[in-house]
Amino acid sequence: MKKSYVLLHLAVILAGFTGVFGKLISLNEGLLVWYRLLFSAVILFVILKLLRIPYKISLQEKVRIMKAGLLITMHWLFFYASIKYANISIGVVCYCLTSFFTAVFKPLIDKEKFKISELILSTFTLLGISLIFHFDISYQLGIILGVISSAFGALYTIYNNRLVRHFDTKVINFYQMIAGTLALGAFLPVYLLISPADSIVPDLKNTAYLGILALFCTVVLYVAFAEVLKKIPAFTVNLTFNLEPVYAIVMAFLFFGESKEVGSAILYRNFFDHCFSCFTDADFSLEKRIILSIETKRGDYIKSPRFLFRQNINHLLVILIKHYLSRFLCK
Repeated sequence: MKKSYVLLHLAVILAGFTGVFGKLISLNEGLLVWYRLLFSAVILFVILKLLRIPYKISLQEKVRIMKAGLLITMHWLFFYASIKYANISIGVVCYCLTSFFTAVFKPLIDKEKFKISELILSTFTLLGISLIFHFDISYQLGIILGVISSAFGALYTIYNNRLVRHFDTKVINFYQMIAGTLALGAFLPVYLLISPADSIVPDLKNTAYLGILALFCTVVLYVAFAEVLKKIPAFTVNLTFNLEPVYAIVMAFLFFGESKEVGSAILYRNFFDHCFSCFTDADFSLEKRIILSIETKRGDYIKSPRFLFRQNINHLLVILIKHYLSRFLCK
């Protein structure tokens, strides 16, 4: 379990760089996503060959995996469009809504009961986004695109959570990248008519950025992400990704001098998220206590409510330190 949490936070840190590359790469969002998918598919193919991992599966299984690839493609398209029409800070803050959409979509898709604790916790994310939405009317289109992106991101996490139980994570990501490359490639001519690009072929600098983005912020990130989903619930994973804006906004300021005007809203939202998330991760019902005793006998480790509370306080301290560090750098 500890390894899973380490992988989760590694994925969060890597995710913080995706917005930076979205700003560094001068291609429009459609081309950026298509090249990211293509480069990632090639890298994953090489990895599968080098590690001799069997990747030949039935057509039905391929279709099942590739459906999720379309979801991540749509998520990336709207995410980078949000950054292009607003800025990195807005894009990554809106991504935090994935925990809200997960709390809403997962019970509907899996035909489960809604968890009131998750819904209440997710409303704090909505409050944070609403604060930012009214700061500047020029950001509203970017926020709308970011909200749509987070909805697709939540759907991807939910469906991927099912896939990781049956397939190797690298095989999953390989076929998802192929699906996205083919689907977006077929639609790209129409997309470029709607949103023209100055250049279709990336120059040397953009190619280098795309290579780094594909290797570290796609292959490594999403393989780690898929491994984490084997041990940690989808809602908890998406909730932890609410730390991404902390890293992304600090990097946005350091690389591009972007204003920290959304910093306070993020701080308040993360405060509520991480103070109350212990009530989401730890169910105090009798049923959970019985499961706890059974799982403990099997040798599995389930964190206690007290441990979760301490863990979330530590998360909050990290947020506070990074928030005031960014404020100090802005002076």
